[in-house]
Amino acid sequence: MTPPDDAPRRLLLVVDAPSLLHRNHHARAHTRILDRSGRPVWALHGMLRQILECIERFEPDAVLFGLDDRTSSHRRDRYPAYKAGRAPKHAELVEQLERAGALLEALGLATLTPPGLEADDVSASGAAWAGHHGWDCVIVTSDRDAFAHISAHTRVLRLIDGGISASPLLTPRRLRLMYDVAAENYLAYAALRGDASDNLPGVAGIGEKAAMALLDVAGDMQAVWADVEHDQGRSLAAALDAQATEAGGRRTGATVVRRLSAPGARERYDFNVELMSGHADLDLGLTPDRPGTPGLLPLDIDRVTRVAGFFGVDATTDLAVRVLTGQPASGSGWRPAAPG
Repeated sequence: MTPPDDAPRRLLLVVDAPSLLHRNHHARAHTRILDRSGRPVWALHGMLRQILECIERFEPDAVLFGLDDRTSSHRRDRYPAYKAGRAPKHAELVEQLERAGALLEALGLATLTPPGLEADDVSASGAAWAGHHGWDCVIVTSDRDAFAHISAHTRVLRLIDGGISASPLLTPRRLRLMYDVAAENYLAYAALRGDASDNLPGVAGIGEKAAMALLDVAGDMQAVWADVEHDQGRSLAAALDAQATEAGGRRTGATVVRRLSAPGARERYDFNVELMSGHADLDLGLTPDRPGTPGLLPLDIDRVTRVAGFFGVDATTDLAVRVLTGQPASGSGWRPAAPG
């Protein structure tokens, strides 16, 4: 149910958990933090710390964690070379990826592992759910695919080196300023240039600059393809050349149109859009009108204390209690060492 227009908008925080785990595995492996059972937890611990920082910063009403289905992939079924060529994951990272869902659920947080899909699909559905219910949404990830979900009600905190405080919070305006692409065109831009990390080639001969220029002069790809199909791209080539002349650059309109008209170009673009599009219709299981259901804050203090305490880092336990339960920590946290 959408709230009245004058009601304060609530906030859904959607976290791309695998993205955080990958970053923290590589950034924190030197710490060699083990839990009380002797298992590696540095990626899990780093993820939890960043989650807590985000919750403290944004004060969300609900938090949802997207996880990848590690047993099957609809995209790989459609395109067997999907993500081929990536280096094998470290065994210690794999172990922590497999334990992430259980850890988050043990804290009382909500997770979703969509069958055959990925965390980015959860992000897409979270953004759609927020818009439908009159909420705002913040997606936390290091994956640029999430830029396609940015809108008037959805922002993306893109994690970079330096942690939460140094990471940009992208709105439609800031995305345009930083990447020179409108949020509503980001998927088309990505489909044109391709994605090497997913082993998806773009339209041959169309790189990032050409993709930006195309979307800038035409407004969207529907207009691009219509001009190519019905007018042999004449208007498009003229607009690209006029833009280049104004900027003092090289006129490439005819070359770009020739590449868009090449056999297989439209098919490659459409195929990339299909694979890159996030599924926005997942059942997230969020029930914000039922207090105490997973995903809603605050959480149970005894549960948080017990689960966070398993890392054996008192400062993290105290932070988790304060942020997730809204209650002061019991005093078990970190204390400065005595001098000397």
